Amino acid sequence: MKFSLEYITKSVDGWLNATFNPTIAFLIESVIVMVLVIALFAFLGLVLVIMERKVAAFMQIRLGPNRVGPKGMFQTVADTLKLIVKEGFTPNNVDKFLFNLAPFIVMITAMVAMAPLPFANGFQIWDVNIGILFITAITSVSVIGILMAGWSSNNKYSLLGAMRSGAQIVSYELSAGLSILVIVMLSGSLRISDIVAAQADGWWIFKGHIPVLISFVIFIIAATAETNRAPFDMAEAESELTAGFHTEYSGMKFALFFLAEYVNIFIVCAVGATLFLGGWMPLHFGTGTAFNTVMDYIPGIVWFFGKTFLLIFIIMWFRWTFPRLRIDQLLNLEWKYLLPICLVNLLLATIIAIAGWHF
Repeated sequence: MKFSLEYITKSVDGWLNATFNPTIAFLIESVIVMVLVIALFAFLGLVLVIMERKVAAFMQIRLGPNRVGPKGMFQTVADTLKLIVKEGFTPNNVDKFLFNLAPFIVMITAMVAMAPLPFANGFQIWDVNIGILFITAITSVSVIGILMAGWSSNNKYSLLGAMRSGAQIVSYELSAGLSILVIVMLSGSLRISDIVAAQADGWWIFKGHIPVLISFVIFIIAATAETNRAPFDMAEAESELTAGFHTEYSGMKFALFFLAEYVNIFIVCAVGATLFLGGWMPLHFGTGTAFNTVMDYIPGIVWFFGKTFLLIFIIMWFRWTFPRLRIDQLLNLEWKYLLPICLVNLLLATIIAIAGWHF
């Protein structure tokens, strides 16, 4: 029997609507979803930080964390406890309201952006008909929190880091958006469930020809830049700006920025896995083959997280492979190279979609 999370969600929804009136049932479901999202955020924070440190150790031929728990696996739990008990210090002469609000804006945008992501068949918070547009719009709001943190800190390093981050995120959103449009063009829909369904006979990375391969490479580069990850970490360049826009933050406020960075990595990689690698859809070649039947027995949520963590590993690989770019090199890469390539690639994908030349 194939494992299905859709059966669980429908059973819970049916029981709540049969037991309570629709309004109460909706409120209870909303609370359940909020608790699950917060739990997922906490889990991702613990797992991705230890993954980052282990990947760094592997790349540099060393052990990494190895004291707390078996092979250091509980090191992030110790770090979390340290941040919880650490004093949240607010410097003098800051704009206290904006200073305290900024980390919550960054976290809230990450939580809202997760709503349209399908973790498995029928296991999705909100299957909105403009899912891709919704995600790109909401993730753009996070730059407001970063600018707010940098300006309100009353620190020249924080302000410079925030301005760098704003220029970087706004610039690379263009390439990320145009690379996403290639998949929208081929799928014929902005609804994420439709894009996943269009890959039932093969993922777009395999059946979309050269334009999809180009879009995938550009999307990974742009996603790395949008999340302020090395080699595009100009907003946090330790050798120049101490810690960038969150220099003045400590305790749980710093932890929220730190957590938001890793959650945003998960979100952009989940979007990439959904658009280019089929999301929760198993690996299929054609229709009705024995290979496809065997692949269907692997749960969709395993496929989704497996593909997402593969892309996360690639982004972490970038950090420990390439040196940091200068700010002029970073912006030249976007405006002189990636953006023109994206425009030509989108035109090529449009021709392929209209002519029906994809598999």
